[in-house]
Amino acid sequence: MMTQLDSSSRSLATITPTNTTCKVSRWVASLAYPIGRYIVLPVYFGQISVTGRENLPKEGPLIFAPTHRSRWDPFMLGYAAGKDITGRDLHFMVSANEMLGIQGWFIRCMGGFPVDTDHPGISSIRQGIELLQNEKVLVMFPEGNIFRENCIQPLKPGFARIALQAEASKSKLGIQVVPIAIKYSQEIPHRGCNVAINIGSPLKVADYRGDNVKRSAQRLTEDLQASLSKLYECPLNQSLS
Repeated sequence: MMTQLDSSSRSLATITPTNTTCKVSRWVASLAYPIGRYIVLPVYFGQISVTGRENLPKEGPLIFAPTHRSRWDPFMLGYAAGKDITGRDLHFMVSANEMLGIQGWFIRCMGGFPVDTDHPGISSIRQGIELLQNEKVLVMFPEGNIFRENCIQPLKPGFARIALQAEASKSKLGIQVVPIAIKYSQEIPHRGCNVAINIGSPLKVADYRGDNVKRSAQRLTEDLQASLSKLYECPLNQSLS
């Protein structure tokens, strides 16, 4: 992803905000949040704990950067910080192989769009930048794919490149990256599984801007990885007490 972004950084950094960003189906969203929050998730899962909601900025462009352990993760993000909680729509940049079937239809209706994590297209990158320029909430899974390991995987640098280029494209944009750890009590979540969602303090993208874009992206990626590792190491039984 870094190579593709390097080759097009000049054109991407000069994107002008438009109204062509992905849309949210209001009727789907108005049904999905209450059904998910009060029926589907409580029935399927055991205890769901959310800590750190006070760390969620109330305005401005945001990147939610959660861990990725299950196809349930987008639903858990909606539970923790969806529109019925924050008043803001979540726009998911999701791996193309996760945009299949009913889940893919649902994610599209909720404002999501696909990206090929191995060969990301310019259109997906532009869409992410436009969302941030329009001060929306963009969700990117920085690990790239679903991992079952009980530790944070090396983060892909693409999220940092998008964040830095969007920040450079508009004066005082003020993008913040919010680390979110989603931890299940089972490696593969089954019915009755407990879930701990820990929301960390946001990282201000403007603090990482510099002449060397590659180095700036590396610093932002390293700091996000450190934040996610700290959040994820919180014992599950303690988080659910």
